[in-house]
Amino acid sequence: MNVRQRIEASLAEPHAPPFVWPASPHPRLLKIRDGDKRRLRMMFLAKHALGGGAPDAVDGSHAVYHHEFLSTLREIGLNVAAANSYETLFDRPDADFVVPLLNRGGFVNSEMLAPLLLRRHNLPFLGASPILRGLSDDKHLMKCVAERRGVPVTPWMVVRRGQADIPRPDFGWDRLVVKPNASSASWGVKICAAWDEARTHAEALLASGHDVIVEGYAPLIDLAVPVIGADGPWLLPGFGYYPADRVGEVRSYEEKRNLVDSGEDPLEPVRDAGLAERLEQHVRALLPELWPFDYGRCEFRYDPASGDLNFMEVNLSCNLWSKKTISRSARSIGVSHAELVETILAHSLLRQGVIESVERPAEPLVRHCETIAA
Repeated sequence: MNVRQRIEASLAEPHAPPFVWPASPHPRLLKIRDGDKRRLRMMFLAKHALGGGAPDAVDGSHAVYHHEFLSTLREIGLNVAAANSYETLFDRPDADFVVPLLNRGGFVNSEMLAPLLLRRHNLPFLGASPILRGLSDDKHLMKCVAERRGVPVTPWMVVRRGQADIPRPDFGWDRLVVKPNASSASWGVKICAAWDEARTHAEALLASGHDVIVEGYAPLIDLAVPVIGADGPWLLPGFGYYPADRVGEVRSYEEKRNLVDSGEDPLEPVRDAGLAERLEQHVRALLPELWPFDYGRCEFRYDPASGDLNFMEVNLSCNLWSKKTISRSARSIGVSHAELVETILAHSLLRQGVIESVERPAEPLVRHCETIAA
């Protein structure tokens, strides 16, 4: 059975009775009270916050995402000022709370700068603490955490800038994935079949200012489990990336940012109950090292032929665009994009003491995974 057939077989497996992703222990959406919406002064900080929603020549659909997020905050009824530079935070801004999406500032580890500047002013913000942002964005360190928590990982090694040489991996491999240790959206990723090729690419990344992670290639299906804050960590349904062709290939930065025409992401819910249970167990094993945070995505690689399920990375404060994984997962259980954003925001405001209470629906959320069970 070839790779495509294995994926199709995985998707076609019978699941009777209809599979429903394990029920969340926090099946209630959160709403910010109207009085708090009128009172709070919020700042939205993102590279394209002032861009008007047009795609960017370099960042592509990330610019669309930033505009959508700002528009959603205002549609919720919040008073939001927009800014697009770190300099806005050098002095304390006139705000009660900041939504910092300025994650790609043009230098390594830039995702930590806005949270650090906000901590300096003791100003609450959406996302996660600076130290957790740094941990989650360091792929090597997160693999160390996963191993410590008993979660299986692909074999790897890290090469830090300034090392005397690049050693051969001490693990077996057929192909290697070589990439920046703190990259996003597949920038700088290359799959190599020969060590000379892998070393050359690693040297180029080091010369461009990045630490490098080298890991054994894990085939087949990318799976992601979104986790958002509600009354505690709320695990949304796991989703997989199931391409119709080019199975097992790395998606390029240009594809992920829609700089080339690649269509909608081919995302499908995880339908296998046993696999969903394993994913949930792995994510819950990781959470004590990361919680509290407001939203993130735990990512794995799965081979339906062997059953291997390996942790890949965690993305805290990841993409919340309505076309991406977290929002599509929420939509599969009947949660709209605006409801998702407001729940995440309400959780953050409440946990940091910016507001004293939130509104909860009288009844728990009962829109359980109709798309998945169909």
